Amino acid sequence: MGRSGPQNLAKRQLWNCITFTMVLLSLLLRPAHCQQCRIQRCNAEYVASTSPSSGLQEDSLSDVDYCIALRAYALCTRRTARSCRGDLVYHSAVFRIKELFTQHNCSSDGPTSSARATSTSRPVVSELCDYESRVLASGPAGQGKKYAHCGLFGDPHLRTFRDEFQTCKVEGAWPLIDNRYLSVQVTNVPVVLGSSATATSKITVIFKSYHGCTEQKVYQATTEDLPSAFQDGSRSGGEGGSLWIVEKVGSGGRLVTIQARYIGTSIIVRRVGRYLTFAIRMPEDTLDFSEENSGLQLCLHGCPRNELIKEHTLGRQPLHPHLPGSGSNPELGPLLPPHQIYTVERATAKCRETLQVEDIYFQSCVFDLLTTVSSSKSLGSAVCVRCSALGGVGG
Repeated sequence: MGRSGPQNLAKRQLWNCITFTMVLLSLLLRPAHCQQCRIQRCNAEYVASTSPSSGLQEDSLSDVDYCIALRAYALCTRRTARSCRGDLVYHSAVFRIKELFTQHNCSSDGPTSSARATSTSRPVVSELCDYESRVLASGPAGQGKKYAHCGLFGDPHLRTFRDEFQTCKVEGAWPLIDNRYLSVQVTNVPVVLGSSATATSKITVIFKSYHGCTEQKVYQATTEDLPSAFQDGSRSGGEGGSLWIVEKVGSGGRLVTIQARYIGTSIIVRRVGRYLTFAIRMPEDTLDFSEENSGLQLCLHGCPRNELIKEHTLGRQPLHPHLPGSGSNPELGPLLPPHQIYTVERATAKCRETLQVEDIYFQSCVFDLLTTVSSSKSLGSAVCVRCSALGGVGG
């Protein structure tokens, strides 16, 4: 009994020592585990400040301006040093910065950004991440910039960037867009077992990392989940609103809009009934229409011939001449109904009676009228009921 007191005291002292050690270790190790190494961000900002796209090429920069950019680079690496211990990219960047300071005879003391920001002849970082600002800054040459539209909706209808309207089978996973800025893939499932009609059940959009404006972001929607955030839980990427998501809820249901200002692109993902629809607007100068470089992209080249059910081109000039494998095939002939009832003008006017907003549902209505072969069907239930139904969700 007499020895139990000292033993209990020793146990308490040992426990207190262990607790203190654990708390101390958690405080010391917390920054390394909780803070993310931002060296890639530092690298991207440095590249953006000296890249050709910003008009600040390294060779054309004055020594003063280049040293400012280099000091900003060094400052960024110092701020993230604690969370980048052991990161090879970080240590490589630090070593390279020391070499550049010596190579360009730059002093480590001096301004990091303010001097260059006062220059009126060069864009600031916010302009680099805003396509519209870059267009305005380019002068008269930028005033003629045009936008292209692509949409996938219905069972399914496809509007390509060339203003071709197609109905395709395309069951399974298919790429809509895949360029240096973003990738879009859709998954289509049969609407009715045994039917060629399919509808979109999943949409995946990948925004690729863009120097100084945004890191890579992934958005994915399914018929069960239409999230208003990227997969990492964030609702924006980069700084200054260069990439962001907003959700809208109306009488027609929910839709998610994604704005990528740095490439002048808008995306709308909407859930209609049990399926999804997709629409995008992109500047033409961000698209590569060359067949050999772009691969299979439904928005660029339309559906493969063996997946095509019917097609129609609007009464306007396409963005670029038809390439082999896209549009009408001279050997097969255009896939148009033998007796077209509606012209583009009549179909547009008819759909406008029900749908005031020329959105993807309006386009679907026009497409149905252009490709129908029976006036009674077009004025009866099949097409007009579709127009009315779409009018309730078009918003």
